[in-house]
Formats: sequence, structure tokens, C-alpha cells
Amino acid sequence: MKKIKAAIVGTGFIGPAHLEALRRIPYLEVTALCEVNIELAKAKSELLGIPNAYTFEEMLQQPDIDVVHICTPNFLHYSQSKAALMAGKHVVCEKPLATKIEEAEELVALAKETGLVNAVHFNLRYYPMVRQMKTMREKGDLGEIYSIMGSYLQDWLFLQTDYNWRLEPDKSGDSRAIADIGSHLLDLTEYVTGLKITEVMADFSTVHKTRLKPLKPIETYSGKMLQESDYEEVPINTEDHASVLLRFDNGNKGSVTVSQVNAGRKNRLNIEIAGSKSNYEWCSEKPNELWIGKRETANQHLMKDPALFTPEAAGLISFPGGHNEGFPDTSKQMFKEVYAAVREGKQPESPSFPTFEDGHRELLICERIIESHKKQAWVKI
Repeated sequence: MKKIKAAIVGTGFIGPAHLEALRRIPYLEVTALCEVNIELAKAKSELLGIPNAYTFEEMLQQPDIDVVHICTPNFLHYSQSKAALMAGKHVVCEKPLATKIEEAEELVALAKETGLVNAVHFNLRYYPMVRQMKTMREKGDLGEIYSIMGSYLQDWLFLQTDYNWRLEPDKSGDSRAIADIGSHLLDLTEYVTGLKITEVMADFSTVHKTRLKPLKPIETYSGKMLQESDYEEVPINTEDHASVLLRFDNGNKGSVTVSQVNAGRKNRLNIEIAGSKSNYEWCSEKPNELWIGKRETANQHLMKDPALFTPEAAGLISFPGGHNEGFPDTSKQMFKEVYAAVREGKQPESPSFPTFEDGHRELLICERIIESHKKQAWVKI
């Protein structure tokens, strides 16, 4: 079987996460790593065991590279995805697809025009229990959906000295917590329930009005005590915390809360869906468990087991019941579906994986949430 060759653009947290997942699919080979700084690309490619290091422009000129994974800061997603498509490469892009809705619209149109495979890395859809909730709802086990409550809580920006490029709007966009983790939660909400968000009412909070930005790369003083002179104080204009009320197209309501300043919450997405027959509650920090609430019979606690799951959800499970699977497995399962399309050479008519259109949808919702916060009013999607 001919191997499909891929390139990864970006060497932060998520680029190596893509690499690890891709290496678990036998017919794929990651042959190139890209960075703006070629010396950094060479150092990282050697560290990660990738044979070639290129600048982005050099990589596009390599005829043997079939797929490009865009794992760079948000402001580069549009230009790099566009360039890769125009070079005839299939594209897997991190979210958000772009920082402006017009850019996302252009990418959706270009992807359709080229027919190339296009995907946005909403990998949290690929926890088996998430697909199980979706298929159980489709079978009618949940009943009519009454309400939805969701939260996504982290603490990696808890301290005033915590700093990252996502704090800078010119790199990240006008929203931070909502665009970064809220987009995952909102995408998962519509995916599982089958409902569409029609209106939003949002309120943001910036806990740290200023933060202390390191004056040198963090690696240069990792493990050392920092001095006051190692920082500069910079203003922060994006949200640490956001609360959003939601209205859905079935006439019912919901709410989501996202925060990057909740001490002790490392990466906790929680969703509770109340229906006329059951209540589902699932948490990403306990991804192999689903709580099913009942009124007139005993509550249920479903554990991940392919023998007990719907065929659609069982297809995302690689190990027997009792063998836990987690975050790294979500990307592997998503890429298996994406690369099945790559082997066919074109985007499927009805893709099972999240596409540029899904990326556009989440960017639209996020923009309306930002607008709602600014207006302090309900805004239609």
C-alpha cells in the first residue's frame, strides 16, 4: 500500500500531538516539519524524528507531500490553509479556522472549488462516549431535549505571571476563552444534540487586567527563580472567563461557562443534556463514563465497552472494555476518518469528520458571542 505523506506546520503543544496520533495509523508517514525559523524547524525535526525540516514556502513546493496539518497560532490559519489548498494539498487545520468570518467563508468556498479534503480539528467529538451520546439521542433514548448546561474549565492562565501568545489579540483574535475552548464546547453541543444555536447572550470577565510578559523565551530560564526585571507588564483585552445563555432551534434553552482561571481544573469539559426520557452527563476528565439520569427507575452508569455501544460509537474504540482511552486517542480516531477520504483523493459528499464548514459555523457563533458581550444584549446567529 502506498504511504500517504504529511507535513506538520507548527511545533508548539498541538503539532507534536498531531504527530503522535498520525504515527499510530500504519499507512501514513510524517515526512516534514515546518517553522518560520528554519533553525527551529531543524532542531525540532531532529528531536521528533522527522526526516525533513522546511520553511512553509519550501514545504508547499514538495510534490510528494499530500496533506498539510496547520498547527500554528490562530492568525496564520487562514493564509496557510489557503496556500496549502492552492498548492493542491489536503488540509487539516486547527481551530479556529480563521480569525475573521470573511476569511473562513473564503476558505470554505476554495475548499469546495478544489474538492480537496478539508478538516478542522474538533477532536473532542471523537471520544467514544460523545459519539455514543449522539447515537443514543438519534435513536430516541434521550427524548425531547429540554435544556443543556455546559462548562469548560482550565487553570493554565490562573496566575498573573502565566503568559502565552493566545493573550495577544493580533495572534489569537478578539476572543480567547470562548474562541479557544468555548469553540470545542459549542461544537460538541450542536454535534451531540442535533440542535442549532439560534441566539446568544454573553458576558465576559477579564480577571487579570494586566499580565507579566516574559522578556525572554521561557526555555531560557525554565526552572530558575524569575526576577522582576524578567517581565514587562502588559494590558489584557481578552476574556479569562465567559458566561453565555443560549437559545436553540427547538425553542428550548441552555447555558455555557468557560474559564481559564479556575484553580485545579486542568482541562475539564462537562456537559449535561436534560431530555424528556433521560438526562446525560459527561465529563472529559472521566471520558470513559456516562451518567444517565432517570426519574422513575434507577439511574445508570455506562462504562466504555465496544460490546455495549452502538456500532457508530464502537467504531471509535480500539481496545476492549476496561482498557481506558483518552485525549490522544481522539485525534487518532478523527485522522482515521480524514485519511480514509484522503485515500479516495477528494472530500466526501457527507463527511463524518468536522470540515471547514464546521469551522466556519463555530467562528460565526463565536463572533456573535463577542458582539453580544459588547452590546450586552441577545444577538441572533
